[in-house]
Amino acid sequence: MNQLNVNIKLKQHQHHGDENSFDVIKNLHFEQQSDQFICLVGPSGCGKTTLLNIIGGLDNNYEGDIQIDEQIGTPNASFVFQTPRLLPWCNVLENIQLANETDISPDTIEQLLLELGLKNSLNSYPHHLSLGMQRRVALARAFSVNSDLLLMDEPFVSLDQPTARKARQLLLTLWQTQPKTLIFVTHDIEEAIQLADRILFLSDSPSTIIDDIAINTPRSERTSEHINSFRNELRTEHQHLAHLL
Repeated sequence: MNQLNVNIKLKQHQHHGDENSFDVIKNLHFEQQSDQFICLVGPSGCGKTTLLNIIGGLDNNYEGDIQIDEQIGTPNASFVFQTPRLLPWCNVLENIQLANETDISPDTIEQLLLELGLKNSLNSYPHHLSLGMQRRVALARAFSVNSDLLLMDEPFVSLDQPTARKARQLLLTLWQTQPKTLIFVTHDIEEAIQLADRILFLSDSPSTIIDDIAINTPRSERTSEHINSFRNELRTEHQHLAHLL
C-alpha cells in the first residue's frame, strides 16, 4: 500500500427507526503514506474508535470512501483493541495462529514474542499473564497478520506508566523492523509525540480534523525533555488545541 486516502461523513440516528439524525463525523479527510505512523488525538466521544472501525471495514454505515492507491475499497487491516481480546481457552501460540488465515510457523511466532520480551510465554494461557503481557501478545498477533494497515485503539490504556513506556518502546522497535502503515488512537499527547510521524487532532463531534502536525525529530532524540518542549510549543503556537494538550 503506497497511499491511504480517507474521506468520511457519518450520520447517526437518535433512536432506532427515528428519521432524525445528527452528524458524528463530518467532512473528515486525510491522506497517509506507506509505512507512516499517525496518531489520532481528540476529545472523548468524538468518534475516534468509530473512525478506526470504518477504515478497517468493521462499520459500513457511513458516506464517503476509503481509497488505496486511488482504488476504492477496504484496506487489508489488522487490529489492536483497547482490551487484548485473547481467547482464554487458547494459549498464546493458539491465539496468534487463530488470527492468521494462512499457516504461520511457531518459529515465526516465537521470534515475535522474543522481540516483545515474551520468549517463555508461547504455551502460557491468558490468565497466567499480566495485563501488560497480554497487551504485548495482542501486539504480536497483529504484527503476525499479513496486512497493509495496522489500527491500534488506545492499546496501552490502563497500564501503569513504566509498563506503558516499555510497551511503547517495544512497539516502536517492532514497527521499525517490520514497517506497517499505522493509525494509533490515544488520549495521551505525550504518547503521541513519542510515537508518531504525524498527529491528527480531531474536533468535538461532529468530528473533523482541526490540525495536522508533523514531528520530524528522530525518535531516538525524543527524550522526556524534548517531548515536554514540543508540547509547550504546541500550546504556544496552536492555542486552538489547548483543550487536547
